[in-house]
Amino acid sequence: QVHLEESGGGSEQTGGSLRLSCVVSRDTSSYYKRYCLGWIRQAPGKEREGVAMIDVDGTTNYADSVKGRFTISQDSTKKTLYLQMNSLEPDDTARYYCAADPREGAGYCLTADHWGMDYLGEGTQVTISS
Repeated sequence: QVHLEESGGGSEQTGGSLRLSCVVSRDTSSYYKRYCLGWIRQAPGKEREGVAMIDVDGTTNYADSVKGRFTISQDSTKKTLYLQMNSLEPDDTARYYCAADPREGAGYCLTADHWGMDYLGEGTQVTISS
């Protein structure tokens, strides 16, 4: 079992920055010790989108819509996941969810695989005004 709790959402103007955080709490009795972690977003009337992923070996993967603007990272303990969002645009307005999927090794931790993530947090709202 994994518990994910997001924070850091809010309102910002076009061109601004926000940083999302996600505290990742793992059940110590879980067989899996490593996870593909990522951020997924859902906007009203739009399909859910995988935004950014970080694999067990630190490899990152981004949606084309955020490349060069967003950066996913985690602290050295791997207990907190971050999403630094710069040059924000109105199209970035969405609810952002932290996601985790248990893995035995690296590979296939891609934004296109977001539907397969086993765990999702409650989400945090990001609203960008023009």
